[in-house]
Amino acid sequence: MIRAFLKLVLLVVILAAAAAFFLGYRIADGGDDIDVVAAEPAAPAVNTQKAREAGAKVGETVAVGAAQAQDALTDGALTAKIKSKMALDDTVKALSIDVDTDSGVVTLSGTVHSQAERAKAVQLAKETAGVTSVVDRLVVR
Repeated sequence: MIRAFLKLVLLVVILAAAAAFFLGYRIADGGDDIDVVAAEPAAPAVNTQKAREAGAKVGETVAVGAAQAQDALTDGALTAKIKSKMALDDTVKALSIDVDTDSGVVTLSGTVHSQAERAKAVQLAKETAGVTSVVDRLVVR
């Protein structure tokens, strides 16, 4: 559900960037293909340099947003993989463990029933492709 939403956000960001780019390009080009009725007053002159700068700024902002959306998708996928591994493992009670991922750094928190369960949860997280490090905040009860 979250992954589909983030894909939709990424698609909207990319479409907005493309629209801003082409609109800025058209304005900077002088809009030669726009028909102007002679009875209308002349449009004010467009500062093409300013339009290009604005288009570049919008493009940069969109690129940053797209990168952040991609990171969120990657982090969400890592979290889902780790939770799935824990759910399939009989020695780990996945419902009592929270998994948070930020740029490949996984934080495990919650309660476990034994040191063996704690070690297995940390091992499952570390073995997951894309995980750079694991922060263990699990409490043994």
